[in-house]
Amino acid sequence: MDVRQLVALNLRRLRVAREISQDDLALAAGIERSYAGHLERGSKNPTIITLDKLTVALQCHISELFAELPAGTTEIGPLKSGRRSSKPRKSR
Repeated sequence: MDVRQLVALNLRRLRVAREISQDDLALAAGIERSYAGHLERGSKNPTIITLDKLTVALQCHISELFAELPAGTTEIGPLKSGRRSSKPRKSR
């Protein structure tokens, strides 16, 4: 696996684990949402400054973007679709 794909998978893994949307991650990191998508697909090369912004937004150390993945890991599942409710639902 090349380093760009490793960073892409780790970026997605960290974002999904924290239940952050691409929109929210991009906003917090000060980058375009479409660019965040390119980074998660491994189709763009981020600068060190961009990686730093992403790790600040994800509240992790930059080394986590380069961590080895478990054998056989090729993709990370998506978050549940739909908006999160700001208030708990009431039972009927």
